[in-house]
Amino acid sequence: MKLIVKRFETLTTRELYDLLQVRISVFVVEQNCPYQELDGKDLFSYHVFYKENDHIQAYLRVVDPTQSCDKVSIGRVLTVKRGSGLGKKVMVEGIRVAKEKMGADKVYIEAQTYAKGFYEQLGFQQISDEFLEDGIPHIKMLLTL
Repeated sequence: MKLIVKRFETLTTRELYDLLQVRISVFVVEQNCPYQELDGKDLFSYHVFYKENDHIQAYLRVVDPTQSCDKVSIGRVLTVKRGSGLGKKVMVEGIRVAKEKMGADKVYIEAQTYAKGFYEQLGFQQISDEFLEDGIPHIKMLLTL
């Protein structure tokens, strides 16, 4: 399995197509949640993913601080094979990218509520009450590095 870490502008068109395809497959189709997947944040992100046999197996993006969030954030976290340990593996790499490449001292996420325990194992702490995002329960979480 090969780890790939790239800024948006260095992704190949094939890599961009593949990552958008897997994100839409998981977050729109599988979760039956029509929403605006292309939100403009990809342009200001590191894209971190594991590929095997030319297929993305795990993915996330590490987003630059913006006016809407003053901290480095991680989002669009997914694995194709759940329970394989790849979720933790890609998150560890995402956190490393946030710290080493972006100088982050904190990392912000908006996690689906069911995944709270997963993120707590990585050191994230809940910092908000539950809220609905596109009809799915979420919580805000923060990791201090």
